[in-house]
Amino acid sequence: MSYTPRFKEKYLKEVIPALMEQFQYKSVMQVPRLVKISINQGVGGATSDKKMLEAAAADITTITGQKAVLTKAKNSISNFKLREGMPIGVKVTLRHNVMYEFLDRFCTVALPRVRDFKGINDKSFDGRGNYSMGITEHIIFPEIDIDKVNKIMGLDIAFVTTAKTDAESLALLKALGLPFKNQKN
Repeated sequence: MSYTPRFKEKYLKEVIPALMEQFQYKSVMQVPRLVKISINQGVGGATSDKKMLEAAAADITTITGQKAVLTKAKNSISNFKLREGMPIGVKVTLRHNVMYEFLDRFCTVALPRVRDFKGINDKSFDGRGNYSMGITEHIIFPEIDIDKVNKIMGLDIAFVTTAKTDAESLALLKALGLPFKNQKN
């Protein structure tokens, strides 16, 4: 018996028909879909303390369920004591079922734990249908044990879609369940 994540089922049964009606697509293949979710965490103190980088990699791995990869500096910056090739962050790219499981946990469990949460900003689209957002505290994820965290760090999340415009991407992400702010013009 195969398992289908809840948000993938929602996409197939609810989102596709709704978007086909809203944007008048002629084929199901024209409907935008979520391709991947990329999670990135820059560790500023990694140049002086290697344990911060290991802790960040362990936290991201725990949050996503997928092993984090180190990111390295592209340029040398003497003011930051940074050399080219030095590890300065961690990243994870989620696709398929793992991506839908993360999206489910992110929308239903993690975002409601943000202090004074009023919805996510709908202005962070890149013009090609991709959406990026930042989280100031990585401890909103229930997988992280707050007692074992040495330093609270932020992380960036990018949602990559096949949408051609920002309006299509916004409609897709709203239909999937991302809680955008209600804009009153």
